[in-house]
Amino acid sequence: MSPASLTSAGERLDLAASRRRLLLDTLGIAVSAAAFGLVFGLAAHNAGYSLVEAMASSIVVFAGASQFAAAGYVAAGLTWAPILVLTFFLNARHVLYSASLAPRLRGIPMARRAAMAHVLTDESFALSAAHFHRLGRVDQPGYWMAAVLGVFVPWNVATVAGVLLGGAIPDPSRFGLDIVFPAAMAGLAVGLATGRRGVVAAGAGAIVGIGLSLVVGPALGIVAGGLLGPLAGMALPERRGATPARPDSDLTGTPVALDEALSDMSGGGEGAVP
Repeated sequence: MSPASLTSAGERLDLAASRRRLLLDTLGIAVSAAAFGLVFGLAAHNAGYSLVEAMASSIVVFAGASQFAAAGYVAAGLTWAPILVLTFFLNARHVLYSASLAPRLRGIPMARRAAMAHVLTDESFALSAAHFHRLGRVDQPGYWMAAVLGVFVPWNVATVAGVLLGGAIPDPSRFGLDIVFPAAMAGLAVGLATGRRGVVAAGAGAIVGIGLSLVVGPALGIVAGGLLGPLAGMALPERRGATPARPDSDLTGTPVALDEALSDMSGGGEGAVP
C-alpha cells in the first residue's frame, strides 16, 4: 500500500473516531435540549402561546435563552418593541460564535452558510468546535449532526410536548433538571480551553458574565463576558519561545496536522487555538 493510501486511510479513521465521539457528546446534549425544550413549551403555554406560536418560536427564532425571556416578557405584558430589543442583546453572543466559525467556512455557498447560521446555538458551536479541533479541519456533516440531531430536533419535539402537556408537569427544577444544560456546556468548555490564553479567556469570561448577571442582569452579563473574556486571553503575553501562528492554521478552514498542532500548544505555542 502506498504512503498516500496509508495517509488517506488514517484520515478516514480519524474522521470516523471523531464522529463517534461527536455522536456520544451529541446524545448527551440532545437529552438536555429535550428537557429544556419541554420546559420552554410549558412556559410558552403559561404565557398564553398557542401551539402554532410556540412551534414558530422554536423553529424560526430557535434561541433558547431569548425564547424563555420573550415568554416571560409576554406574560408580563410587554409590547413587542422592547421584547425585540432585549432579546437581540441577549442573543448577541451568537455574533461571536459566527465570527469564530466564518473563516473556516469561506468555501461553502452562502445559502448553506445561512442555514448553518440559523441552527447555530451555544451547544452546536461547542460540539462542532471541539469536533473541528480534533480533526484539524471543518467537517460539514459533523456540524449538521451537532446542530440538528443534538439541538434542533429534540428542542422542537419537546416544545410541542410541553405545550400539549400544559401544566400537568411540576416545576422541572424540583428534580434538578435546571442544572443539566449548564453542566453539559461546562464539560464541553473544559475540553476547549487549551493553553494559558484559553484558560484565562474562559475564566475571565465566566467571572465577568456571572458577576454582571447577578448585579445587572443576564443579558448584559452574557454579552460582556463573551466580549471581555477573549480580550483578556489575547492580552496575556506569550511565553518566550512560543511558536507564532502559521498561515495554514485551522482558522482558515484548511486541514492541518492535528498532532503537530497539539504538540505546539502543549509546548507553549498558543497562536492557532480555535
